[in-house]
Amino acid sequence: MMSAAPSALPATSLPNPKDQPDCARTAALAALCESDPATKAAAARTLYAAVLDGSATCLADRELDEPHDLPGRPAQPELVDPRQLKRRSMQSSQGRAVLLHALAHIEFNAINLALDAVWRFAGMPATFYTDWLKVAAEEAYHFSLLAARLAQYGHAYGDFPAHDGLWDMCERTRGDVLARMALVPRTLEARGLDASPPIRARLQQAGDHASAAILDVILRDEIGHVLIGNRWFRHLCDASGLDPHETYTRLADQYHAPKLRGPFNFEARRDAGFDEAELAALANLDAQPPVPPAANG
Repeated sequence: MMSAAPSALPATSLPNPKDQPDCARTAALAALCESDPATKAAAARTLYAAVLDGSATCLADRELDEPHDLPGRPAQPELVDPRQLKRRSMQSSQGRAVLLHALAHIEFNAINLALDAVWRFAGMPATFYTDWLKVAAEEAYHFSLLAARLAQYGHAYGDFPAHDGLWDMCERTRGDVLARMALVPRTLEARGLDASPPIRARLQQAGDHASAAILDVILRDEIGHVLIGNRWFRHLCDASGLDPHETYTRLADQYHAPKLRGPFNFEARRDAGFDEAELAALANLDAQPPVPPAANG
């Protein structure tokens, strides 16, 4: 079992916004340290608006010290091994609540992932930071939609266990912006493009049209998020004279990324910037029979 989520960070571990009031990267780190989900979501949206209106600026050359125990998050939900999380029927309201909670947990982590990219990686072009602040703001909106819908089921974020797979990959790629772009947006988040249509269909079949509509918003925005990841991955490959296909394979092996499994949402992946060679490779994976489990003994 994985350890439980850390409690709120002490105030001394938070960056002091008075030190650099105009530095959006410092503010992004402060938002990442925030443990209350609603406050974090509001901070992400406010920060992106501040950058757009020019009242905050990302200082790309500033090196920031990492606080302990990132990211800030509430004491609940309890974080467990993914194998302990069982699927429940969408035909019951409790099953739908569990699903909505799982989606809210993904979006909460996605806020953290985007904020982490903003503060952690110095020396990037200004548009890199604006792009990931945009992602953080949209993930915050998704979280808010799901939290509100979950409340209509009589539950709140933290009521059910969850796992920490998304942040685990963030930790593994903390020292390599190229690996982060390869393995978070265009691997883990791209899996959401594949998963969204069947989940939406199950909700629709269960008569939960309001939750299905939220999935439509999330899929639309997530295509843009994966596109941002693809764009910066290729930008970094081009800057270093690297072949993006070979580099992705190398990084996926090096950082033990999850193996890709179909079915794939080819239309959404194409819109999100995957090229035809990548889509053909996925189609080949989709056509292969599943590998049987190894025998014990």
